[in-house]
Amino acid sequence: VQLQASGGGLVQPGGSLRLSCAASGSIFSINAMGWYRQAPGKQRELVARITSGGSTNYADSVKGRFTISRDNAKNTVYLQMNSLRPEDTAVYYCNANIFSYGGNSYRDYWGQGTLVTVSS
Repeated sequence: VQLQASGGGLVQPGGSLRLSCAASGSIFSINAMGWYRQAPGKQRELVARITSGGSTNYADSVKGRFTISRDNAKNTVYLQMNSLRPEDTAVYYCNANIFSYGGNSYRDYWGQGTLVTVSS
């Protein structure tokens, strides 16, 4: 099982970016999917999370600006980021709780990280 993230880059304050993360491999079922971020010198933190049923939760710092969604048919999770601020600069990691064929329980998988830089 692999998670492939894409969509990061450099954007000016107030701008928008959309991150994507596709899960592939021997996947039987995917539970929750989410995005985390880690800024330089800081711990990794949860940005947003979405369950298989579509329930979402967000970090307070991104509520009203970021939207998480998923396409279950494509095993893909998205993060639409609007009104970006310099403090949103970080490496963004996708995460998925997956039951793989041959496995005996759900386990967490991580993408490789994609850098988002918000700067003028």
